[in-house]
Amino acid sequence: MTPTTPSRLGAAVRTAARSPLWRTVLVLVLLVAGLGGWWLSAGRSPGYPRGETRFATGVQRGVYDRYGQLLEAHVAKAMPGVRLALDNTEGSIDNLARVTSGQDDFAIATADAVADYQGPGKDRLRAIARLYDDYLQLIVPSSSTVHRTADLKGLRVGVGLPQSGVNLVTRRLLAAAGLDPDHDIVPVSAGVGDAADQLRENKLDAFFWSGGLPTSALTDLSDHMRMRVVPLGDLAGAIHKMEGGGTDAYRAATMPKGTYPNADPKDAVATVAVPNLLITRDEVDPGLVEGMTRAVIDSRDQIGSQVHAAQLVDLRTAVYTDPLPLHEGAARYYRSVKP
Repeated sequence: MTPTTPSRLGAAVRTAARSPLWRTVLVLVLLVAGLGGWWLSAGRSPGYPRGETRFATGVQRGVYDRYGQLLEAHVAKAMPGVRLALDNTEGSIDNLARVTSGQDDFAIATADAVADYQGPGKDRLRAIARLYDDYLQLIVPSSSTVHRTADLKGLRVGVGLPQSGVNLVTRRLLAAAGLDPDHDIVPVSAGVGDAADQLRENKLDAFFWSGGLPTSALTDLSDHMRMRVVPLGDLAGAIHKMEGGGTDAYRAATMPKGTYPNADPKDAVATVAVPNLLITRDEVDPGLVEGMTRAVIDSRDQIGSQVHAAQLVDLRTAVYTDPLPLHEGAARYYRSVKP
């Protein structure tokens, strides 16, 4: 028996293809193959819109900034086709305005800033997760005569940028200490990086910061000068009782010993803390929000190895996002992983 060569086989196929019946069979085969490819493609659909989505972080060298950079890298791998475009901002209040206006789809903001916010579109704000707590920190040179907030009277004090959560809570802390934020000190608007530089250059006498622990800009500062963290715990009760939309967000807290190993004091420091929320708008695609929620939870250990505050992101506490309700997509994720 003579073997069928490739050329003879090709000729046979071409001859059969001239038959109306075989042409019909060939069309059906091609159609089924195409549908099979479509089914496979549909099965691989990510369930979220691809493309660029903007994320508002905070000031350069702050914890929001670094967290956003690391989350961006994780999302690129965990959500193929989605690219986070990071926007540096003044902080929480700025972030709230950017999300409600549609400039950004995602942002981080402190719970007190969220509660206090009265801008247009407030009712459209939704939460994705409670992340970690910001600790309020008052930084002075170790040789400073400032040992409590009231001692700042008449001094040059960094109070955060105008649209930051730092500025919001700093004004409340000063008022709780009996100081007029506009007249009893010389207020200086500066983000944490600039404030640290100005303190080192003797252009500031002190500055306030609200951020996760530790904040890299303060770690760097303590490596270059003798600095001290002033206790704020005596104001925890007063600030909680003050009138204002966000005061329920504050709690007494303790900065652990060794947060900044080269800073004074060497022991733990009593202060005030406020939660951070990852926020979005009600109209943002539920699939995209669900994917972002999963990325935040799944990246905790990876990001936490470089941003220690992120180690506190926890599935059990992430759903406690008062004063904002959860976005539909975030709620869908939490339901899917509920034991």
